[in-house]
Amino acid sequence: MGLCAVLLICLSQAELGRVWAYEHEDALSETVLQTDGDFYGLPRTRRDQHSPHQHREVRHTEGRGLDITTLPDNMTRIVEDSQRYYKWQSFGPADRRTEELWVNLNNLHKSQVQIHGILSNAHRQAARVALSFDFPFYGHHLRQIIIATGGFIFMGDITHRMLTATQYIAPLMANFDPSYAKNSTVRYSDNGNVFVVQWDSVSLKDREAEGPFTFQAVLNKNGTIVFNYRDIPIPVEKMNSTEHPVKVGLSDAFMALPPPLQVSEAQRRTIYEYHRVEMNITKIVGRSAFEFTPLPTCLQHTSCDLCITSNMTTGCGWCNTLQRCSDGIDRHRQEWLDYNCPEEAKGSCEDYIPVLPEGSMSSYNQSSPSPTPSSAEMEGQPVTRDLQSSPPHHTGITENTAIIAGVVAALVVLVVLTLLAVYYINTHPTVAPPFYLMQPGL
Repeated sequence: MGLCAVLLICLSQAELGRVWAYEHEDALSETVLQTDGDFYGLPRTRRDQHSPHQHREVRHTEGRGLDITTLPDNMTRIVEDSQRYYKWQSFGPADRRTEELWVNLNNLHKSQVQIHGILSNAHRQAARVALSFDFPFYGHHLRQIIIATGGFIFMGDITHRMLTATQYIAPLMANFDPSYAKNSTVRYSDNGNVFVVQWDSVSLKDREAEGPFTFQAVLNKNGTIVFNYRDIPIPVEKMNSTEHPVKVGLSDAFMALPPPLQVSEAQRRTIYEYHRVEMNITKIVGRSAFEFTPLPTCLQHTSCDLCITSNMTTGCGWCNTLQRCSDGIDRHRQEWLDYNCPEEAKGSCEDYIPVLPEGSMSSYNQSSPSPTPSSAEMEGQPVTRDLQSSPPHHTGITENTAIIAGVVAALVVLVVLTLLAVYYINTHPTVAPPFYLMQPGL
């Protein structure tokens, strides 16, 4: 009975040690959570956790097509092109440059050219294709595009039913039907530096007798875009159709959201076309080409100084909150407005230099570039004032140490009880020893 009491005492001491360790561990964890942030003591936001240049790994597959059977004509206003984003040249059949720009897919190995099965056997369909490189379009780096049977590439981030309206690269947008003949195909090639998509021997819907068209769009890694035309059986101005717009050129837009008080479904999302390049379609003949060269944009500047002082761009402003340079008119305009960037862009770069505490001004003004002793001690240590104010001796406590302490205390109690029992038996010899309780059968 005395042995059972001793065991109970040992277990209780160990359990008390375990609970005590948990309590101190919880206190320490709460202190650390209070300092959750970066190395400068600033709270970490969702924007800090994701790099703007990261891209998810995408398989290079055809996937399902996107139905674009109802495509009304572009209802946006005609945007006058000021050659702010691209400059271009046109080349005719007599120019040597025309043949240099043409990418002959027939000379490539079969493994380098893919025939898109869905697009080659459908009418008014589109399919998403992944690029192997970041392609700059109006200053925005894109990794995925949507190829349409209608002779254009959709470059938007959000897929909508009016793909022909904005955000396109259109060598010859028209009502083509690649499913008419077996030799009508949509094929493409990507070698890591150049992406080529070719509409090969495609005919206009219900106008097949006018002959097949063969043309291609070439997207270079440096942002240069080329439209190549091999077979143009009829003048482009005679290709007009009420069922499908006819366009040649480039376009980009941004999506704007209405104020919170406006809940009308029609005003929920509005796409604004901020720039368009429209080519002279009379220059499109067999064996002709257009070459578009991108011009510098505000988006390419990655610091405030470059954004404000660069002579390559004009009208740029720096938004320190987003760490972005922009003129306010690009795909991210809504975000530019949401973060009050128009007001921030009115300031100068000096406004964004962090203000040092008064006590550190003397060390900052010293001619020696070496860090002061206080800054050298703190360099690379992810701690804040909250963590430093906690008692330092608590950091060494662990659960195992507390359990060991409890067991030692229990052993001490056991030894004391044993000594007391021996002393009692020796001083009272007439008392029978308690061990008779352990004898069987009694």
